[in-house]
Amino acid sequence: MKNKGKSIFIFLCVAPAVILFTIFMVIPTINIFKMSLYKWGGYSPNKTFVGFDNFIKLMQDMKFLQAFQNTVLLIVIVSVITIALALIFAAILTREKIVGQNFFRIVFYIPNILSIVIISAIFSAILDSKNGLLNSILALFRDKGSEPIYWLGDQKIVIFSIAMAMIWQAIGYYMVMYMASMASVPESVYESANMEGASRIRQFFTMTIPLIWTNIRTTLTFFIISSINLSFMLVKAMTSGGPDGSTEVFLSYMYKQAYTNSSYGYGMAVGVVVFLFSFALSGILNLITKREPIEM
Repeated sequence: MKNKGKSIFIFLCVAPAVILFTIFMVIPTINIFKMSLYKWGGYSPNKTFVGFDNFIKLMQDMKFLQAFQNTVLLIVIVSVITIALALIFAAILTREKIVGQNFFRIVFYIPNILSIVIISAIFSAILDSKNGLLNSILALFRDKGSEPIYWLGDQKIVIFSIAMAMIWQAIGYYMVMYMASMASVPESVYESANMEGASRIRQFFTMTIPLIWTNIRTTLTFFIISSINLSFMLVKAMTSGGPDGSTEVFLSYMYKQAYTNSSYGYGMAVGVVVFLFSFALSGILNLITKREPIEM
């Protein structure tokens, strides 16, 4: 009787979360897969079943392939630089005696609490070709009369401008998470390494990173997946996918197809690809980063 009452209590606690997850996650996801098999404008009551034609069309769509390329490029560049800098700053603020450590922690974390619109406005002003801060600084080291750099207008470099904003926004959050992990490493471990003559850099790579690897692995997976959403929001606010689609990413392309071009079924096919890509990427990342945890 006691076990039965316990089971009922657990069921009542879990049921609301399961119901909400089913309503707002499972059912919409199934609906996306279903609608990707139809040709539908989104507003018309008429739907035409086309099977996998939308996916075949996607593989031949150069704009989609460019959006795919941009997404992968941002994931690689932003993830590597963000995680690397977050680890370095976390190690410095955790192990080095720096005046005003709490101040620097707050300063680094501030971008994470700003809205995407504010971040977009800040970087749009910084990267402005005429009066932007970045061009003004670079002008000090360039010949007078040199053509300004069009950070948000040059198709070759505009995607890297988006990457800069993404990195700036995320570093502080992951730095704080790594600082929490590094603080749990006993100081005696580093004292022993100092006695053995290990430099701070060697300690960082051979001790700190292996000891917090579980945390790094978790945050890396989380960041890579979340960067797909973040890239969409920044692209939407800063460039709207331009110039000429050079900053189009997965979700911005899906949004345009589904809600601007009245190709809802085609847009949902893009959504399915994003869904499968995210899961595949998470699985591959977990596989290649798996290692035995080091116990202290």
